[in-house]
Amino acid sequence: MYQLRIYKVNKDKREAFHERFKNHAIRIMKKYHFCPLAVWESFTDDDMEFVYMLEWPDKGTMERQWAVFLADKEWIEIKRQMASETGEPVIKATGRVLIPVEYSPVSQVLIP
Repeated sequence: MYQLRIYKVNKDKREAFHERFKNHAIRIMKKYHFCPLAVWESFTDDDMEFVYMLEWPDKGTMERQWAVFLADKEWIEIKRQMASETGEPVIKATGRVLIPVEYSPVSQVLIP
């Protein structure tokens, strides 16, 4: 299964957000067996969104791994430090579980 994550990011803190995600979040996520597949940015006149997709073996694993990631002491300290120095760049974060339908091209690869 897949998880789509969408973050609305303060445009003024875009560089700080990318520095944190690239240099810290990805590294800590990998420690907890996250499997990032792709990362994107999306812009409108007013907003910047940061979008990425993760692959998970099942929902239980996804929930457990997110819980340990969010409780990681290093991650908590990195977020605290950024909030005190530059302010939190993420305005809102949402996630969706994506389950391929039988006729999706990805299903053809995954389901023989």
